[in-house]
Amino acid sequence: MTDPLIRLTGITKVLKGQQEPRTILDGVDLTVAAGESVAIVGRSGSGKSTLLSVIGLFDRADSGQYELAGQDISRLPERRAAKLRSSHFGFVFQRFFLLKHLTAAQNVAMALVNGQGWLPRRERRARVLEALDLVGIAHLAKNRPARMSGGEQQRVAIARALVRSPRVLLADEPTGALDTETGALVIDALLAATTRGCGLILVTHDRDHAARMGRILDLDAGVLTERVAA
Repeated sequence: MTDPLIRLTGITKVLKGQQEPRTILDGVDLTVAAGESVAIVGRSGSGKSTLLSVIGLFDRADSGQYELAGQDISRLPERRAAKLRSSHFGFVFQRFFLLKHLTAAQNVAMALVNGQGWLPRRERRARVLEALDLVGIAHLAKNRPARMSGGEQQRVAIARALVRSPRVLLADEPTGALDTETGALVIDALLAATTRGCGLILVTHDRDHAARMGRILDLDAGVLTERVAA
């Protein structure tokens, strides 16, 4: 049997500050397979973004086991975690984080410069245009953000996440600042990645977008449960 891309077992995270410690993640179990799409829903402050941070190796759980493609990475040194974060994950956020003085193609190319060392210009350009084409905006390659709509800018951000061919795509409220129709186009672009074997984890408040995922999980008081279809 093939190992899932992601397997979390008993993941806990406790915030320790000046006030009383607060449990954010309480024994979270989660598996995500290649090509699978999963929605995580919950109230603001329920720990959704914290869970994504743990999965994306920006944060470390206090206890529990994290396996990535069958490898236990629960206690990786930061340097190795950063390398895995670059090679295995693509990230999409509510804010686009595009550099205003760069074109769409140049913004996408930044992911290659920062994440995969030096690539020949021709190969870099081909990969950038392919990523833009995957999200339907190759014709905007030379446009700067000021000449693009919010939905087009978000698709540039998705292309930037896809250009390194990640194994897992993590999307944290990617449609939160968009209208309904534009948000649906963004979800189309995210789901298209799963047809190429990429796992997708979507954090969202939008019920319609969540319903388009293969599974829906509820995070409440640090406990993650799978929603049973009616």
